[in-house]
Amino acid sequence: MTSNRTKEMTSFIAMDVLERAHEMERQGVHVVHLEVGEPDFDAPRCIKDAACKALENGHTHYTHSLGMIELREAISEHYSKTYGVSVDPGQIVISSGTSPAMFVMFSALLEEGDQVIVSDPHYACYPNFIRFVQGHPVFVTVYEEDGFQYRPEAIEKKITPKTKGIFINSPSNPTGNLLSKERMAAIAELTLKPDSPYIISDEIYHGLVYEGKEHSILEFTKRAFVFNGFSKLYAMTGLRLGYMIAPKNFIRPIQKIQQNFFISANAMVQVAGIAALKEAGEDISRMKRIYNERRKYMIRRLKDMGLGITVEPTGAFYVFANAKHISGDSYKLAFDILEKAHVGVTPGIDFGKNGEGYLRFSYATSMENITEGLNRLENYLKHYDHKIG
Repeated sequence: MTSNRTKEMTSFIAMDVLERAHEMERQGVHVVHLEVGEPDFDAPRCIKDAACKALENGHTHYTHSLGMIELREAISEHYSKTYGVSVDPGQIVISSGTSPAMFVMFSALLEEGDQVIVSDPHYACYPNFIRFVQGHPVFVTVYEEDGFQYRPEAIEKKITPKTKGIFINSPSNPTGNLLSKERMAAIAELTLKPDSPYIISDEIYHGLVYEGKEHSILEFTKRAFVFNGFSKLYAMTGLRLGYMIAPKNFIRPIQKIQQNFFISANAMVQVAGIAALKEAGEDISRMKRIYNERRKYMIRRLKDMGLGITVEPTGAFYVFANAKHISGDSYKLAFDILEKAHVGVTPGIDFGKNGEGYLRFSYATSMENITEGLNRLENYLKHYDHKIG
């Protein structure tokens, strides 16, 4: 018998779409992938060179369980330069991707039945992290007309003595929208008391902002856990390198979990992370410029097709479009688009009940693929004469 935790865990539907698409491709079908948020760029040359050199120089051994001090110092310097905040390198934990860091943090923070406030819609995996360590996600609805930003007063109404965390994600997956500075400050005010919940800030899409400016939660409060990494901004998804910034009193408990379950992140990749922070600036600017061209094109095309985008997304590489006038069942709709138009898109239900009726499109692929995919989608919609769900 498998454990109840695994029975209760939901699948990651974006991956279900991708895996069905792969089955179709093995049968000779050409599928355009707009479902997965993975940069189509290779990691910049300076990063690959640093990784290769690190292997040649013998970086094939365990590192400190918190990560190489040189990388932690570089991250500290990055947060100082970018956000004007002081982060002690001793509060930084390097991990093999951001997801293991989340697992470690929730294991250290939550007792059975403790609550974490999560927006709806949200990144699909957040509730599973919380439930896996026997916590309880509490959902707060966010609205298209607000650009899917939290209303701080709605968060406050959900806080109970069992609330240990408030999860924020800006720029957001799946919506691509940013939390405003004013709303972040208002959310931070909810953590002023010693027994207040912590803010858990997923900042993995920082740097991928095309209008406005992203803000770290550390600009507003120190009572926070911050997640960030190298997968998205530096196109290093397969190299698996992330990190967490945590309050000092949590570092030793987190370190013990890290030592027991993960030991340390990959040594060679940590060296590459230092190069990413110090040398990849021009490459990042080039990739951002291309992403922005794709973003503008995708938004225009989707609007022309009649899909709803009330507040245009300005970060990450997603467009979360309202398709409720087409179908009330985004799961069936996404798979129908895949089977008939051969375009992979992610159904909004993957991101929570309030995501139902939406479709998420990723522009982390070439303009050629985006154009072909949207042409296919437009043709599908023109010939679509019945509702699904």
